[in-house]
Amino acid sequence: MASEPVAVHDDIERAMRAVPRREFLPRSQRPLAHEDRPLPIGRGQTSSQPATVAAMLRLLRVPLGARVLDVGSGSGWTTALLAYLAGPQGSVLGVERDSRLAEWGAANLARTGMSWASIEQATPGTLGHPRPNGWDRILVSASAPALPRALVDQIGYGGRMVIPIRTTLLLIERLPDGRTRATDHGGYRFVPLVEDPEP
Repeated sequence: MASEPVAVHDDIERAMRAVPRREFLPRSQRPLAHEDRPLPIGRGQTSSQPATVAAMLRLLRVPLGARVLDVGSGSGWTTALLAYLAGPQGSVLGVERDSRLAEWGAANLARTGMSWASIEQATPGTLGHPRPNGWDRILVSASAPALPRALVDQIGYGGRMVIPIRTTLLLIERLPDGRTRATDHGGYRFVPLVEDPEP
């Protein structure tokens, strides 16, 4: 099987240098920003391990100009990384269930100056953020007990979603004929995905 182009990996590394994790952590955690492990950001949530984030972004393959949804945006770090990869021609929306995290993440994101990205509180009772013609890319940074049909339905034609199901990282692709294909990409641990946000 052919390997991914080196440029894909370079893009991810460049994004991580351009959008340092430290700026998206609580002050108490910033001295640990260089450590390759999850770090608490409050409200029972974590900033994911950088190696895991990089693996997810490589699977997602965000092209310039992509319309991207970040489910469980937390501190805003993954939303900012996605915005860097999509570029000003793209649009990135992060949704976060917890109102305090959504507000903090939005402030963190705003400091990057990437105005084509935003974070908002998730709509109660809605998983993701449905849009006409779906999203080009969807990143889910929390583990679901089963593949959520509501999110699969939001993948546009030719789109990709990376999502942990229990402890397995899945890539879901929407094929040109409308069918979806799921492939398994190893075991990881994530905080649980809450599928029905409370008002």
